[in-house]
Amino acid sequence: MENGGDMKSQDIGLLLKLIALRRGEDDFAHSASKGASGIPDDWMDWVLDDAEPGLPREYLPGPGDDRLHACYSVRALGETTGISKSQVSLALQRCLEVGLVRKDRKTGVPRANARALFNFIVHGVRYVFPAKPGEITRGIATTFAAPVLEGQLYSSGELLMVWPDARGNSKGQAIEPLFKSVPFAVRRDPELYAMLALVDAIRLGHPRESKFAAERLATYLE
Repeated sequence: MENGGDMKSQDIGLLLKLIALRRGEDDFAHSASKGASGIPDDWMDWVLDDAEPGLPREYLPGPGDDRLHACYSVRALGETTGISKSQVSLALQRCLEVGLVRKDRKTGVPRANARALFNFIVHGVRYVFPAKPGEITRGIATTFAAPVLEGQLYSSGELLMVWPDARGNSKGQAIEPLFKSVPFAVRRDPELYAMLALVDAIRLGHPRESKFAAERLATYLE
């Protein structure tokens, strides 16, 4: 899914992944984020296969550790998001050119411009990368059915919204993911899962719902 310009929807996913990695670098921030997302350690909305791990809970290496650079490498970003290495490289370059990514002065790893990203998501994502509910299918819960927003501003009579996925545990209206490998990526990163579900709530919700989701997203991007 992409617009007519240079920016692609997967760029948003990659920027959110950079946010998740940055939050994970600090033990305190990581602990706070677990509370913010509300995802229990044993929660998942999909069936695992033998080759796939559950939601990762380990901390990232610290800024002085050489392993930190490996976590931010094009290869690692591709492996954890499901976006090809060539597309990760192009996305980073696009985001650097428009100021959505900068290089960390101390470590050299890419950092997302959280303020600019938040403003784009809140004011532009529903117009540039629109979505609408589709047919009933099986998948992974998103928007207000995801644990980050579950039970908040959501009527019990409304249908769930899901990212179509054959191994998903929920059944609801299909929502085209922001980028095609979203189900793959969220199974590997609870932080990314929460943020992508919030983005969907912003681009699909009514004004009151979108505002609520935006306020929640702000806690991740602070």
